[in-house]
This record gives sequence, structure tokens and C-alpha cells, in this order.
Amino acid sequence: MDVPVAFAAELPPAPPPVDPAGLAGVLQDSAEDLFDNAPCGYLSTLPDGTIVKVNQTLLTWLGYGRAELVGRRLSSLLGAGDRIYYETHYAPLLRMQGTVREIAVDLVRADGTRLPALLNSVLRADPAGAPVAVRMTIFDATDRRAYERELLRARRQAEESEARARELARILQQSLIPPALPEIPGLDIAARYRPAGNGDEVGGDFYDVFQTGRDDWVIVVGDVRGKGAAAAAVTALIRHTVRAAAIRVRRPKLVLVQLNQELLRQREERFCTLVYARVRRDRQGRFRLTVAAAGHPLPLRYSTRRGLDVLGRPGTLLGVLPAPRLQESSTYLDPGRRPVLHRRRHRSPPQRRVLRR
Repeated sequence: MDVPVAFAAELPPAPPPVDPAGLAGVLQDSAEDLFDNAPCGYLSTLPDGTIVKVNQTLLTWLGYGRAELVGRRLSSLLGAGDRIYYETHYAPLLRMQGTVREIAVDLVRADGTRLPALLNSVLRADPAGAPVAVRMTIFDATDRRAYERELLRARRQAEESEARARELARILQQSLIPPALPEIPGLDIAARYRPAGNGDEVGGDFYDVFQTGRDDWVIVVGDVRGKGAAAAAVTALIRHTVRAAAIRVRRPKLVLVQLNQELLRQREERFCTLVYARVRRDRQGRFRLTVAAAGHPLPLRYSTRRGLDVLGRPGTLLGVLPAPRLQESSTYLDPGRRPVLHRRRHRSPPQRRVLRR
């Protein structure tokens, strides 16, 4: 069944009728009155800048009488810096182009205070092309200048705040990586860390190198999901957990199992990938490298004879499953073979830890 619907529309009120008396008053304004009481200042000068005509609006703004300005040079109303600009840029540009617009200057009032102003000028020429006069409008830019200063102040504060944030991010990021690498007799080790982006935010990438025994060392490279303070807190938790577990447990796989349990117990909504490498020197002086990876890119090994190959076997990332799949692989670090633990990002250099013997 169709239901009738009624629509009602309210029309806007009609404009009031034009008052003939008021309109007549506007139309009867004289040209002189329009000139003298315009909402902007008017000046007429000779080509050399000598003032020959000025309206009452500008006289009121500057606090001068008409006789005090007529016959003076316009440059005498400018501050020292603006006067130099007027003579070296403004006047030559006006002669060359015939017009100059929105030049910001400060006009000096009779009491010595400054009036921020915008100048627009047009050069008049005779039929032969010789300049005869300059017509100029002057706009009070006090509010605009105050607004610009406020914007500049806000911009400086924002830049200072960003600089402090970058510095805090740098300090926090540096606290998540070792300040120096331990010395391993008979083995060269080097590290390079290059954060993604412009360095104004703490990333989730980290590495650590520490000693757990007389001939035992651990190298860890990982990446926590996300960025910022929350990711940094999880990174710190991982580093401390790994260091504590590595003292009690020697097998890399078991250390990662304990780390996974700790992440689940903390109920952090962040997971991590990690590769854990144990470097152990045996009685014959050979270094044995045992690697366990948890969702992280596997270490690479470079050999002058064999080229580049991969170390270890992939495993499940940590902080998600109660029983991640983790495996261990071992190899000897013979002279000339260089393993590289890294965290590679697209379109950026790898963050890598290099062992060389």
C-alpha cells in the first residue's frame, strides 16, 4: 500500500529592500573622499621616490601631518634594512618591470614605532615611455606579521621537539645494542647497525654479543614486530631473557624455548624473529658454531673456495605458538670462512654481524 508522504521546505528569508537613501549616499561619495578614507594607504611619488600625494588613512596610521610627508623621500620612512632593500632591489625592479607587489617592509611612525606593511607599486610612464610617477598602495600587515611570527615560533618548537625525539630515539636505540664487542682471541668479529628510515623512531631490530664462559660466546640477532617505545620494551625483555637463559642453558634451541615461554607469559601482543649462535672453542683451538633460528633469515657463510651458502635450518617465530619448531645446526669456523648473521630489509643495506677467522 502506498503511503502518502508530505514534504515541507522552508525558503530562506528574502533580502531586505535596498534603502534608496543609503544607496544614494554611497553613490555620492566623492573621488577625493574615496581616496582619503580608503581602507588602505595611498601614496604617489616621483620616480626618485619623493612623496607628492598621500591619503589620510596612511597619515593616521603613521601619525604624520600631510605637510610633514609631502616632499620627503619614501626611503626615509623605512628602517635601515628595508631602506637598503628598497634602493638595491625594490626601485630597480620597479623600473625594470613597471610593477612590484606584496613587498613586506616596516614603516617608521612619527613616534618611532614600526608599522608592518605590504607595498604594491605601479610605475606610470608618459607616451614616450619615460617614467613620470609611482602609484603605491600600502596595507597594514600587523596582524599578518603577528600570525607569521606565531607560525614561525610553532615551527621552531616543532623542530626542537622532533630533534629531542630523534635524540631520545638514538639514545634508546643505542641502549638496546652492546656498546662494544667482546674480544675473542683467535677470532675477528665486527658489527654494523643501520636503522631504517631517518632514525627518529626506535626500531625493533637488535643484536647482542656476550661471553658465557671461558671459551664460550653467544651472538644474537633479532627483530621485534613494530616500532616505538612498546617495541623497545619488548626488545629489552628479550635481551635480558636471552642473557639470563644463556648462563643456565647451553643449547641454543633450549634458550629460544625459554624465551618463547617468557614472551607468552608476558602476554605481549608482539612477536619476534631471532637467530641464536653459540661460538665455542674446543681443546684443539677450533671454533664450533651452533645456530638455531626462529623465523629469522638464516646466517650466510662465505668461503673463497665455495662461495656463499646458508647456515642452519629455519624455525618458527617466537611469542605466538606454545611449542615452536626449532632446530640446531653446527659447523666449524675454518680459516677463510666467514659467517654473517644479518637482518635484511628491502631497499636498505643489511644490518649484519660478521665473524672471520
